[in-house]
Amino acid sequence: MLRKSLIFVVFKHFIFKEGDKKMKHNIKITAILLGMFLITQFIGLYVVNHYHAEDKELPFGLETPEVEKESDYYGFFTGIIIAFIIAISLLFFLMKFRFELILKLWFFLVVVIALGITFNAIMPQFKYASWIVLAVALPLAYIKIYKRNFLVHNATELLIYPGIAAVFVPILNVWTIIALLIIISIYDAWAVWHSGIMQKMAKYQMEKLNVFSGFFVPYISKKVKMKLKKLKKSQLKKKKIKVNVALLGGGDVIFPIMTAGVMLKTIGIIPALFVIFGATLGLAYLFFSAEKKKFYPAMPFITAGILLGLGISYLVL
Repeated sequence: MLRKSLIFVVFKHFIFKEGDKKMKHNIKITAILLGMFLITQFIGLYVVNHYHAEDKELPFGLETPEVEKESDYYGFFTGIIIAFIIAISLLFFLMKFRFELILKLWFFLVVVIALGITFNAIMPQFKYASWIVLAVALPLAYIKIYKRNFLVHNATELLIYPGIAAVFVPILNVWTIIALLIIISIYDAWAVWHSGIMQKMAKYQMEKLNVFSGFFVPYISKKVKMKLKKLKKSQLKKKKIKVNVALLGGGDVIFPIMTAGVMLKTIGIIPALFVIFGATLGLAYLFFSAEKKKFYPAMPFITAGILLGLGISYLVL
């Protein structure tokens, strides 16, 4: 009875927001973003499991440091935080001095490696598998970074974050990933609500680099569609069309994958699934609660959902 009441309250809240026309994006676009997010999580779980459970090697000669004792996890955690700070600082340095060529090359290399790791987990293993993986990853990365194709961009996003997560999961445990989620959530909230760094980064990526690290779904509102239907073809060519853009940053996608991967290798599949569904629930709550023309940090909501999922899995198991 309690569970049904809770579901009714949540459902009523969502419907009210949609009916009141305060949602940031319409139901269709919201469903697309949530669907891509969820698909990426399950791909990530498969890729992480491939390298951990089956003890497969990463392609391109990549190696993950081995954890010999429990205290090693805390050393790796410190290293990840330092690497994160250096990466953000370097990114802003390159943005400030307009080193677009270097930034694009950086993104290109990351995309190639991440796609390669994911493709290597999906395809059968044989002698020249790494070369075939590279041959597939290179043109996709080139189109994504230098040609800006909408379909290629989002299709590759589904595969990039699972590959990146597979590198970090082996050097994290339950406590370090939870600490990482909390730190990233605090940073995300500060970067969006206080400093505006996230908005500046997203704007710079899209306007100067023609690249965005995350899901990118352009659409036009119903109001604009109705106006366009009334115009003649000759008028459409001269008309400037306002296009809305639904965004979901890459960090908001990868950290839940990493958390689910850590739970999978440490506790098992059930807690990992609770993490995925908890993260999706947290993101869904944000999408349905968010209002138009306002910016929100996704990680605090996703982290809350993940912690809720972990709490429920602990009670169930």
